[in-house]
Amino acid sequence: MSGYDHDPAEALLERVARLRERVALLVEHRAAGDPTADDPLRGLYLSEEAVRHHLRAPAPPAPAGDSGDGGPGGGDGLVPGDRLGPLARRLGLHPLEAEVLLVALAPDLDRSFEPLYGYLNDDVGRRRATVGVALDLCGAPVHRPEVRAVFRSSAPLRSLALLGVDEPERPFLSRSLRVPGRLLAHLLGDDTPDPALAGRVRPLAVPAAADAPGDDTFAGRLAARLAAAPLTVYLREHRDGEGLVHAARALPGALHYTPQGPHAEEPLGALLREARLRDRAVVVSPLPDDPGALVRALSVPDVPVVFTGSRPYDPEWCDHDPLVLDAPRLGAGAVSTWSAALDEGAGPDGRTGTPAGPADSADPSAGPAPLGFDLAATVAPYHLSADRVLRAARAARGLAAFDGTALTPGHLRLAARQQSASGLERHARRIRPAVDWGDLVLPETPLTQLRELAQRARNRDRVLGDWRLSAGGGRGRGVLGLFAGESGTGKTLSAEVVAAELGLDMYVVRLSSVVDKYVGETEKNLERIFSEADRTDAVLLFDEADAVFGKRSEVKDAHDRYANMESAYLLQRLESFDGIALLTTNLRANIDEAFTRRLDLVVDFPFPDAGQRLALWRHSLSHVPCADDIDPQRVARDFELAGGSIRSAVVTAAYAAADRDGPVTTADLLEGARREYRKAGRLVPGEGTW
Repeated sequence: MSGYDHDPAEALLERVARLRERVALLVEHRAAGDPTADDPLRGLYLSEEAVRHHLRAPAPPAPAGDSGDGGPGGGDGLVPGDRLGPLARRLGLHPLEAEVLLVALAPDLDRSFEPLYGYLNDDVGRRRATVGVALDLCGAPVHRPEVRAVFRSSAPLRSLALLGVDEPERPFLSRSLRVPGRLLAHLLGDDTPDPALAGRVRPLAVPAAADAPGDDTFAGRLAARLAAAPLTVYLREHRDGEGLVHAARALPGALHYTPQGPHAEEPLGALLREARLRDRAVVVSPLPDDPGALVRALSVPDVPVVFTGSRPYDPEWCDHDPLVLDAPRLGAGAVSTWSAALDEGAGPDGRTGTPAGPADSADPSAGPAPLGFDLAATVAPYHLSADRVLRAARAARGLAAFDGTALTPGHLRLAARQQSASGLERHARRIRPAVDWGDLVLPETPLTQLRELAQRARNRDRVLGDWRLSAGGGRGRGVLGLFAGESGTGKTLSAEVVAAELGLDMYVVRLSSVVDKYVGETEKNLERIFSEADRTDAVLLFDEADAVFGKRSEVKDAHDRYANMESAYLLQRLESFDGIALLTTNLRANIDEAFTRRLDLVVDFPFPDAGQRLALWRHSLSHVPCADDIDPQRVARDFELAGGSIRSAVVTAAYAAADRDGPVTTADLLEGARREYRKAGRLVPGEGTW
């Protein structure tokens, strides 16, 4: 065995070779005195002499060498690289059960066993071991109840999906034995998962994190508890993916199983067998809508199984309750996960995936260079699961390589937004921000408040979570802001700028998909929006929020009563909201004071003065071809327009200039401003004198 001292295949072949010696002894014993031993048609018919021989046949000899506790196959069982012995000990198999496994798998490994088993079965067509042949080879008396119990469906060999007993219509001793191909592959050293699990099982890997399992953390305590004894655990997560992160930290290398169909169609037996063969825990996520049958089937005493989900545990799911734990929220501590994910595959030049030049490869032990930006601030708005963090890091590296630049916050934000899947588009219009602070023309006070709003969104996990400044009572960690001001003063644009600053998409709630004339339906629609927003890294915008967040009124009829119920629901839901929601209104007085109290910031957008209007005109014209003598100052002084109206006036002027294939002139601006005045029903200043 030189060169194969630790080869599982060679170790198994050695066991089979020992078994072959015992088979030869049994065949020799059977052939002794058998008048049909040399008959080429033996096994196809029974003569009178053969029947008489079977009537006086003695009991088979005991196997040569008792395996005892040393393992199956005889001798001390200490075969280098052997997997059968350790597997039998790990699963608590009796030596007889391990012997039966070896007898059953032999024809799948050595074809010479087929005719030998056919001879022992007295049937040349039956070339697998039967119950009777297996017991004869093991020297076990077939009449003992404890021996026959080895083949029961509730016994370890069959309940652990290690052995199949076919042909139930035959007498007990004539039933064929079959070993699953996955078990044989494992014993030969092949750890490729069962094909039945393809697309459903993958290794649960998470980048290195600060709270390693050995630390006194949630993941560390969970790892210690599961190491002490296998048990079933349900991790209830606040946001999708949080439980998966903690499970991955506690159980590195566990099998991550993703259910894909009804319980009856799930290969759960193959899953548990895979976990037992590889001595791994199982993590199940996400849970189906009705997880009861799945939880019952996977709650076994010998395999650690962790379920993760956001719904409360229901005792109806299982007769024996699992250990139910609340998974800690993921906050700023997840930065270590991002850092480790970005370090994987980063080149020595720190450009994450960009080949290094000759000068850069001088010190390969130096590791990746610093990123060059604040990673914590960049990823603070995102609450992705560990596998999605890794995927986002890979995508960001790919984007950086495509651009031929070092990794930037923009690459990370774009990749993270792609991983933050959302069902909000059924109820809201998605906007991918393409603006920045330079697009805002506002006084210093609202600008400062907007920046503070973005800072709150970044630091809410630290302040409200780590520093325990949440008010309690089930209140969430959401950031809520109200933008109040006249139409066109920049409220919606400011919301988009805040979303862009945070690297998040913005979803504008469509009131048509929310408000419903039937009682209770509006609240249901709002709950769907808030629940989805809780699970999504995005900014939720309620434009014209007066329609939903209006003041409660005195109850005079049923309509008032149900309208007040909607407001009461919203007040309660905002208390537990975890996302970022912005409300806009043209009249702040229309918003119920109870809503205002729950807001983090109220930003007032004043009507622009002449100086701000001039800045707005110039900003809108910054990319438009203009005549040399254009004078936006005169229009800004004489026409009191908000930013939205100024942009509309510039669009009107630009269309006029494009039609004549020339630059925008002062006359075009004047005409655009007059149009806006007329649309608003206002008197145009100096009409007929310009």
